[in-house]
Parts: sequence; C-alpha cells; structure tokens
Amino acid sequence: MKKSFNFNIFKNEHKPRRTALDIIKYIGPGLIVTVGFIDPGNWASNVSAGSDYGYKLLWIVTLSTIMLIILQHNAAHLGIVTGDCLSEAATKNINKTLKNVILGSAVMTSVLTAMAELLGGAIALNMLFKIPIKIGTIIMLFVVLWMLFSNSYKSLEKWIIGFVSIIGLSFIFELTLVHVHWQAVGVSFIKPSFPSGSMPIIMSILGAVVMPHNLFLHSEIIQSRQWNLESDTTIQKQLKYEFIDTLFSMIVGWAINSAMVILAASTFFLNKISVSELNDAEQMLKPLLGSGASIIFALALLFAGIASTVTAGMAGGSIFAGIFGEPYDIKDSHSKTGIFITLFVAAIIIFFINDPFKALVYSQMFLSVQLPITVFTQIYLTSSKRVMGKYVNSLLDKVALWIIGVLLTILNIALFVNYI
Repeated sequence: MKKSFNFNIFKNEHKPRRTALDIIKYIGPGLIVTVGFIDPGNWASNVSAGSDYGYKLLWIVTLSTIMLIILQHNAAHLGIVTGDCLSEAATKNINKTLKNVILGSAVMTSVLTAMAELLGGAIALNMLFKIPIKIGTIIMLFVVLWMLFSNSYKSLEKWIIGFVSIIGLSFIFELTLVHVHWQAVGVSFIKPSFPSGSMPIIMSILGAVVMPHNLFLHSEIIQSRQWNLESDTTIQKQLKYEFIDTLFSMIVGWAINSAMVILAASTFFLNKISVSELNDAEQMLKPLLGSGASIIFALALLFAGIASTVTAGMAGGSIFAGIFGEPYDIKDSHSKTGIFITLFVAAIIIFFINDPFKALVYSQMFLSVQLPITVFTQIYLTSSKRVMGKYVNSLLDKVALWIIGVLLTILNIALFVNYI
C-alpha cells in the first residue's frame, strides 16, 4: 500500500474481473513455489521411501503438504496485505541485530538449497550425457543465470509452469508402465505408519517439503498479481484467489511427490531393491522398465534441477534486497547481488565436495536448523496487528501455525540429531 511492485507486469489501475478466466490469471506464483518441493532433494527422499517401505510412507507426503499449504498461504497473506515480502517485513519490524541474524541465515539457506538443485541438475546431465558433475554444475549455472537475466518474471513463470507440467507428465507416463495396488495406495495416503527404521526418512520428507526459502519467495512473487490494493474489497478478492492458486499448486506438488514414492514402491520395493542415490535409481530402472523409462526419469530430474535453481536464485535475491528494505527487482543492484551470492557460492561449494550424497545430507542439516527461525519469524509478523492491521492472524490461524511451527521444530531437531 506504500510501494510500487517491481515485476512490472500488471498495472495497478487494472481492475480484476469476476470471471473464470480471472481465476486462471492468478495461477502461477504457487506453481513457482511448487518446484521448490519437487527438487532433487525431494527425489532422493521419495525414492528412498518407496524403495525401502513401499506405499507405507505416503501419509507423510499428505501431512507435510497440508502443513505447507497453511504456511505458504500465510506467507502470501503477508505479501498481499503489506506489500512487503517476508524479508522486507522483518527489516521494518524486527530489531536490527536479530533481523540480520534471521535474514543472514536465510540467505545461507538459499545458497545451500541452490547447491542441492545445481547438484541435482548436474547429476541428471551425468545420467543423460556422462558429463562430469563439476562441468555439469557450470553448465547448470550458466543456463540458470541466462534464464534469470534474459527473461521477465512473466516469461520465467511460463517456463517454470512448463517444467512442472513436463515433470508431472513424465511420472504419469512412468506410472503407466508399472502395476500399482491403488487400494493400498489410497489407505496409505491417510493411515499413519511407522515401519522400523523409517523415522529418518519420514523426517527427511517433511523437511524437504517445507523449505525456508519458499516462504520468503512466495511472499514476494504473490505481488505479481497486485492491482489496486488500497481497496479492502480488492485485497479480500486477492486473498481468495491466492488461496486457490496455493491450494491448486500444492496439490500438484503433492501428486508429483506421491508419484515418485509410488513408482519406487512399484519397482524397487517390489523387487526388494533398496535405493539411496538418484544415479542408482536411474540405472536400476533400465532392466525393470526399459531404457526409455530411465531417460525420462533423468530428463524430469534435469527440468526439476533447472526450475528449482531458478527459484532458489530468486529467493536469494529477494531476501538480500529485503535486508535493505527493498523489493526484488532483477535490475536492482541488491537483488542482483543476492542472486550472484546464492548461485556462485553454491557452485563453488560443489567444487570442494567429494561425495555429492553427503553434500545433500549436510545441506539439509542446515535447513533443518534454520527452518524454525523462518517459520516463527513469519508467525510473529503475521500475528502482529501493527504489521497486518485488521488482516492479522485469527485465533484459529495462530493455533494452527504454532502447532505446525512446534512440530516442525521437534522433527527437524530430531533429524539434525539423527544425522549427527
């Protein structure tokens, strides 16, 4: 209500229409966030869950997605009502020293997330073309930088929606090649199960779905759908359509993550094959489903790696710009600096690691530590009447958010201790 939005796609004077087409126009920001939880780290967790425990851990995909819908909707709520992303809001409303700790650690989560995404894409290039991991990392880096700096936000949104569609269609195709016990799948979606030794996988799936950088990113990019937010009627309409976008997009992500678990269960678990690395999964699919299936698996991983690295770079740029009280703007020096820090530091880290799998594990450890910091910062801001005015969290919102925040903290600490 006090700053102009810098994606420069829509004009504020444009008035939203009450049509079905109007709803479609709001679809996009949620799908950009979705790629963050169908990234290579999720692939590793899902394939491991399906290969070791069959369909039994599908319930945690459902539970974590429900948590994600609530948190992402709340983050978008902040962006719509205040016109600030989570990083800007923290800068304006939190003590400077504490704010710097929160946002400094958040920038690091974007770096480590980007590292995992670049690494996943490099692994996919190695699967497809036998390109060494480090060279594949450089290729990924320049492809992502080209996408970020040569395309408008509107074009990036279309690219990423296309990537998500390809990933989804890839798994639909692969599911047609296997026999799925759909009744068991249906039960497993809603029936909690804790097979012996499964807690690390349960917690890793939860941690891979709810990611700190996505909360910052959603509160920024939701503003690409801003019109005249001086009107309460328009704000309420925006909030309603945002929820539709978030719900639809998170369900798409839930379906893709579920498909990964189901595919792994219907191939590897059925044949008593345990898989802990993505390279192994691609190689083992060949004798089970044919070379075509393994190629499609690798291609989908490549698209997931590219798309999720783009969003990690955007998140890093948004968080860094927010430290200076500014919105994300690809032409602004602070946003550019945040993107370069995120992507180049991530690439440099990859050059100093010998074990890609351990690198993914250690990056998740740091995310586990930082996630509660971001979640409770968000809860504090959206529960503040000074920040949100009459759109402050309701009592029911606060209860739900605090339950999720405490549960995520407990599980992520347990995951951290397990890795140690």
